[in-house]
Amino acid sequence: MKQDALVLVSGGTGFLGAYVLRQLLRAGWRVRAMRRENSPMDLVADIADQVEWVIADVTDIPALEAAFEGVTHVCHCAAKVSFHPRDVRRMRQVNIEGTANMANLAMDFGVKKFVHVSSIAALGRSKERLELHENLKWVESPDTSQYALSKYQSELEVWRAHAEGLPVAIVNPAIILGSGFWNDGSAKFFKQINDGLKFSPTGRSGFVDVRDVARFMVLLLDSDISGERYVLCGANVLYRDFFKQIAANLGKKAPPITVTPLLAEVAWRVEWLKEKILGIDPIVTRESARASVSQYTYLNDKSRSVFNFEYLPFEQTIRETAEQFKACLASGEKAAVLS
Repeated sequence: MKQDALVLVSGGTGFLGAYVLRQLLRAGWRVRAMRRENSPMDLVADIADQVEWVIADVTDIPALEAAFEGVTHVCHCAAKVSFHPRDVRRMRQVNIEGTANMANLAMDFGVKKFVHVSSIAALGRSKERLELHENLKWVESPDTSQYALSKYQSELEVWRAHAEGLPVAIVNPAIILGSGFWNDGSAKFFKQINDGLKFSPTGRSGFVDVRDVARFMVLLLDSDISGERYVLCGANVLYRDFFKQIAANLGKKAPPITVTPLLAEVAWRVEWLKEKILGIDPIVTRESARASVSQYTYLNDKSRSVFNFEYLPFEQTIRETAEQFKACLASGEKAAVLS
């Protein structure tokens, strides 16, 4: 089947997309990947010649139509992540409208399986339910971020397409860890702690190795599973323990100052004021500050019940990512990919 199949990957040059491309190639799929004109190719330079590249944005329907020609399967990884109010319009455009475009074209072109990357943020978090899983109904709370809302609404577009006959599966990854661009995403924590980060929040969250997310997605793509969503979470860890492990593997001191909920509320207000007066981008926003002191646990029972799936140990992910960060620091490279 794979010889006759063609997988389209949106966000192919991004953090998760780069790992999905590798996993697809290892599994023997023919791969076409979308990228924007100015997308950096650092994470895919070594496999670029094994992938058919198309210049397309999820909001550009004519370009998407050309990208979908001959496609049989889709991994929709492209998304915008931000907790800053100025990015809300573009984030909604990419995450909601872009997903609707991808799903609509998948139906038009008779795609056999559409795997959508959502987020644990789309599970509907509230202080009344601190343990979260796939079967919970969406709820909004005062702390619901615009990012969470955009990912929930992107899922609605996928479920709409499924109701109209498109075979779909959704993954809801926790915070995705691994080597990538050291100035972006979760990989940035390694750079910040190496540079002497002073603050550690009191909250906890779920974490998952980027290789596990890519591996699970490709297994879904090649399965008969449809109409299901899966929380992907390898471990639930306190942020202070997360930072301590990174620091230990880098040979650095752990952040010494604990950010309590009260201090988090003060911090985002100070950063807001600095932005308004001085035009300086905030280190934290209201949404990111409140997320950093939340106490949610994410259950992975459903994902572990299929494919005999087992997650890589959290400690292994931190150790291997730290080793790559140190190697890049020595060589001057700004990005890396775990094998």
